[in-house]
Amino acid sequence: MGQKVHPIGFRVGVTRKWISNWYNPKLAPEYIAEDKRIRDLIGQRYRRAAVAEVNIERSKEDRVSIVVRSARPGIIIGRGGSEIEGLQAALEHLTGRKVKVSIKEVERPDLEAALVSQDVAMQIESRIVPARAMKEVIRRVMGAGAEGVKIKVSGRLGGAEIARSITMMQGRVPLQTIRADIDYGFTEARTKYGNIGVKAWVFRGERTPLAQRDEVR
Repeated sequence: MGQKVHPIGFRVGVTRKWISNWYNPKLAPEYIAEDKRIRDLIGQRYRRAAVAEVNIERSKEDRVSIVVRSARPGIIIGRGGSEIEGLQAALEHLTGRKVKVSIKEVERPDLEAALVSQDVAMQIESRIVPARAMKEVIRRVMGAGAEGVKIKVSGRLGGAEIARSITMMQGRVPLQTIRADIDYGFTEARTKYGNIGVKAWVFRGERTPLAQRDEVR
């Protein structure tokens, strides 16, 4: 059996920061479950808005600050900010706390693994051959300046009775190098013959560890 570590969790505290910022040992189980519900709601509600990441911060027990990083912020904001107000109300109803939502635009969407996997998944849902979709996305990611990219698609590809996997890679993706800035994303393509999983790894070059960056400052 292969023993694998989540590429982002492996680097938290070294080259990456937490996407949930709070500390409360007593309420930790409640907060963890609530964070999951918040991310699920935003992910399901804005599946076409290219949401790359949802950062959650809790300065007080009755307040939650959420920063949504999206490549299409206009979809989440809506006309005159009407959509974001509706999202804020839905999140307040879900959590029972005061919620503040901020939207941040992703500057380089082709280098965000979550968006890369979403792109491939949407193409598969549109009945494009998985291998063709993967090749096209890999070409675009490498053209955007990535040092390496790997995409893996698994499931009933083409409606086959037996599930199989296809992996494509270009450049290098050093998963065991902690200082390597590797972004990871996973999305499920919902097809009429079942869900197809899409994983993406994007190597964006090596980064200085957070501790060293703080020393330089």
